[in-house]
Amino acid sequence: MRFCENALTSINKEADAMKHLAIATVAAVLLSSAPFPQSKSASEDEIRIKQLEHAWNQAEAKQEVKEVSSLLADTLAYTDYDGAFMTKAEYLKWVAAPQQKADHLYDEGLNVQVYGDAAVATGIYRETGTNKGKAYNIRSRYTDTWIKRNGVWLCVASHSTLIPAK
Repeated sequence: MRFCENALTSINKEADAMKHLAIATVAAVLLSSAPFPQSKSASEDEIRIKQLEHAWNQAEAKQEVKEVSSLLADTLAYTDYDGAFMTKAEYLKWVAAPQQKADHLYDEGLNVQVYGDAAVATGIYRETGTNKGKAYNIRSRYTDTWIKRNGVWLCVASHSTLIPAK
């Protein structure tokens, strides 16, 4: 009889432990889901970031400073493919520079991961144009970090790395 009581007590403790483990596991999954990318189907925010990336390329190629500015946070940290670091004001001055003119600037691939009110866009872009009278053709890999503030997506950081010609 004593053996049965001990066995039942042990089984009840194991059952309680399993319940606690199950609850803890469910809580951990629910609470930790925010840092993981959202579902594989394109979300409204993912589509919006892709649209903003495209608009940025078009506005930069046309040297439309006001349009580019509207996409960027005032605290923008911009690192160009040559290692130059620019604030928002410095980057906008570069976009407007008359000696620099992009003929074409387009994505070869764009991937967006949304993390709540943050998103990371990665891809490769190709740009052709003239700089100080000389033609150029570059290909670069980039990472742009976007933050949603008051319902509006703004780029807070952009970094690109030149892909050497083969």
